Amino acid sequence: MTFQTLSNQPIGIFDSGYGGLTVMREIVNALPQYDYVYLGDNARTPYGTRSFETVYAYTLECVRHLFERGCRLVILACNTASAKALRNIQQLDLPRLFPGKRPGDLPTRRVLGVIRPTAEVIGGYSVAGHVGVLATSGTVTSESYLVEIEHFFPRLNVAQEACPMWVPLIENGEHTHPGADYFVYQHLDRLLTRDPYIDTILLACTHYPLLIDKIKAVLPTRIRLVSQGPIVAASLADYLLRHPDLAAQCSQTGTRQFLTTDSPTDFSRQASTFWGEPVEAEKVAF
Repeated sequence: MTFQTLSNQPIGIFDSGYGGLTVMREIVNALPQYDYVYLGDNARTPYGTRSFETVYAYTLECVRHLFERGCRLVILACNTASAKALRNIQQLDLPRLFPGKRPGDLPTRRVLGVIRPTAEVIGGYSVAGHVGVLATSGTVTSESYLVEIEHFFPRLNVAQEACPMWVPLIENGEHTHPGADYFVYQHLDRLLTRDPYIDTILLACTHYPLLIDKIKAVLPTRIRLVSQGPIVAASLADYLLRHPDLAAQCSQTGTRQFLTTDSPTDFSRQASTFWGEPVEAEKVAF
């Protein structure tokens, strides 16, 4: 398969569904000049319950599609894909498919995730040195946050809690209803029972910002709630500053395009909840 150099070279943003739109919104707010193309693999979501091998295969397929559309840089705005696929893509696929001109050069195309930039800063939010992580079952099982956070903050105490019902509640439009309160309270209570000294909680799923109001209603005021979107946006801005050659290859006409592997009508209807305004999507097939 050949990968063309197209005149329009947007920054690609990938997620298994809709949640990555909350990250894309923050990225666009921080870096509005760039072109962006979002791809949601809605036909095969959720990724959280799938094996490492399956998530890797699906993620690589979607990343390659974004490369075919001219992207030089792709952000995995999905915690599960970042946990289960990013390392293989970075270490095995990019050097093989897009080698640099000289040995030791970085690949000519790049893929970044959301876990590492979050892990790099999360310890700075906590005074007590105790952080809670709320995530999908797949992200929790991977222990990616435990590994990455320990690398940057080895003395930080980290407790995880899987919240398998939160994404379905959000994607079925039930997250604003009173019935969602039980599931929010249940998981927060479990997390804080596990470690009552937690003073910072990370929302390690891009869907979870839609539950912020319900979460804040339950949390003690002493606990700080952290979303990934602003962190990832700031990290991307810094990355582009440190890699000006790559930044120069990303086109800057301010366009936004939305792709889905499932029904574009359904995507457009659901996406507005995450994006904050109506979108018009296009269906893609591999």
